[in-house]
Amino acid sequence: MKDKHLIALDLDGTLLKDDKTISEKTKAVLNQVQNDGHVVMISTGRPYRASEMYYKELNLQSPIVNFNGAFVHHPLDAGWGVYHQPLPLEAVKDIIEISNQYSIQNIIAEVMDHIYLHYHDEKLIDFFKLGNLSVTYGDLRNFLKNDPTSLLIHSDEKNVEKINSYLSETKAEVIEHRSWGAPYPVIEIVKHGINKAIGVKKVADYYGIPQSRVIAFGDEDNDLEMLEFAGHGVAMGNAIDMAKHVAKDVTLSNEEDGIAVYLEELLLKS
Repeated sequence: MKDKHLIALDLDGTLLKDDKTISEKTKAVLNQVQNDGHVVMISTGRPYRASEMYYKELNLQSPIVNFNGAFVHHPLDAGWGVYHQPLPLEAVKDIIEISNQYSIQNIIAEVMDHIYLHYHDEKLIDFFKLGNLSVTYGDLRNFLKNDPTSLLIHSDEKNVEKINSYLSETKAEVIEHRSWGAPYPVIEIVKHGINKAIGVKKVADYYGIPQSRVIAFGDEDNDLEMLEFAGHGVAMGNAIDMAKHVAKDVTLSNEEDGIAVYLEELLLKS
């Protein structure tokens, strides 16, 4: 082959259709590019337990980026190493203390595959219950003993903006925070300086693939740094406006095999 590329795939709204499945066309194209010697990887905000099924479905042989870059490892090669950058516990406890002033619905801390919920909530647990995990309920200030990989604050739309403003004003030097869309108004918090681009670069460096031959697909604000970093940063047709603005290209939506169409044109037609 001429040049090996690294292809980094966001999951929700990108690789996955709205029903959370991967289309047969997209699977076939990804299988072809892997057979041609290119490296395909997942780069997601999800924990590994909630992305492992797609890793196996695509028969990937690469490292994976989880928690928006806070956790990077190689599922098939323990010797590859583990890159884990959790949040400082003291900063987390400060955030929990202040969040209680904003009529929060819940706070969820994830320490790898252990979830801590501030308040018992069966609907919320059903939303997170993918893969093997253990769950602890109760005041996080008492039960949380280790630095969490990520922190999620579930609030109403009105208070999400207020909490975001507080975090920007007081914690900008220690955390990164972003808001989710439907189905829950959630603020996701990871350690300062962590994003998907950090993890993708780590994998690209491992394979000796230059930035110019990194192809990244995404649709949301947690993909922005990755889209900017990649030589081919590609926003999905269903992506938010900011993602389309920072991307170098825009493809079709996640319901229209946008990844497959783009890769066919770039890597397979020649």
